[in-house]
Amino acid sequence: MQEVVFESTRTMTQSAFEEWALERQGWDLNHYELLQGRILMTPPAGYPHGEIAANVLALLHTFVKARALGKVFDSSQGFAFPSGDTLEPDATFVSRERWAAAPAPESGKFLRVVADLAVEVLSSGTASRDRVEKKRAYEVNGVREYWIVDKDAREVVMFTAHEGRYGQERVFADGQVARSTILEGLEFPVADVMP
Repeated sequence: MQEVVFESTRTMTQSAFEEWALERQGWDLNHYELLQGRILMTPPAGYPHGEIAANVLALLHTFVKARALGKVFDSSQGFAFPSGDTLEPDATFVSRERWAAAPAPESGKFLRVVADLAVEVLSSGTASRDRVEKKRAYEVNGVREYWIVDKDAREVVMFTAHEGRYGQERVFADGQVARSTILEGLEFPVADVMP
């Protein structure tokens, strides 16, 4: 996500937010999320955000599909989490097990499933939010692994949940091979996701 240009001062419920956000589909290009009851709006992303997100999506999609592990989603998919937060990670993986246990998806609605993996590509306007508030939201809701892709530092930072809490971050720098914990066998040179 890019720099936030709007943040509500009043809070909103998740169901009211879903109705409000869905009214904007088709004519409003901005992205909206609900975090701790506040609406956050970000404009369409600038370069190289889209390229990095596409690289991550291609990597995840290829790995997950070849092994029939579940589903992969891009940033256009909203997730309504049990905490009341509704977020649009830049890339998301949902395992077959979690997908099967979740309520049936409704066309045009946000998914009500907790992803196994969420990925955020940092931008200058959202870096602190991605590192603190979103990380906390993903942790509280049971996202098993969270990646932060930092284009400026050219690194991928991974957090993996142990007993419901994220452990120590694992940092993979340019020139290193990043390894997922929850997607066993998924490893990739950090340079492969960078522009």
